[in-house]
Amino acid sequence: MFQKIKNKLLILSSALMFSVPTLVPVVAHAQGTGPIQGGLCKGAQELVIAEGEATCEDPNTSTGNFSDLLRRIVNILSVIIGVIAVIMIIFGGLRYITSGGDSTKVGNAKNTILYALIGLIIVALSQVIVRFVLSNTTSIAS
Repeated sequence: MFQKIKNKLLILSSALMFSVPTLVPVVAHAQGTGPIQGGLCKGAQELVIAEGEATCEDPNTSTGNFSDLLRRIVNILSVIIGVIAVIMIIFGGLRYITSGGDSTKVGNAKNTILYALIGLIIVALSQVIVRFVLSNTTSIAS
C-alpha cells in the first residue's frame, strides 16, 4: 500500500513539474518610442547613447581583463552549484516525505536539506566576497 502511495506521489510531482510552467501567464511589454531599441541590444549590459544615437556594447567582447575572466568563472560556477543545491533540496524533501517515520531516514533527509542550504549560503557569500575583492583591487590598479 505504501508503495502505491509513493508511486502516485512520484507521478503527481512529475506531472506538476512539467505542467506548472505552462500555466504561468506571459508578460507583455509595451513598445517604447525612443532611440533605444531593445530588440537590437540583446544581452547588452551597457547602452551608450551619444547625440541621439543608441549603440549596444556587447558584454561578450571582453578586453582580456583577468577580473572579467574571474567574474565570469565565478558566475558560471555559482549558477551550476545553485542548480545542484536546489535539486538536492528537492531530493531531500522527497526523502523526507518517503521516510515512513524512520528516524534515521528522517535525519538523513534533514541533513541533505541542511547541507544544500549551507551550500547556497556559501555560494552567495562567495559572490559577495569575489565582487568586493575585484572592485577593490581594480580600483587600486587603475
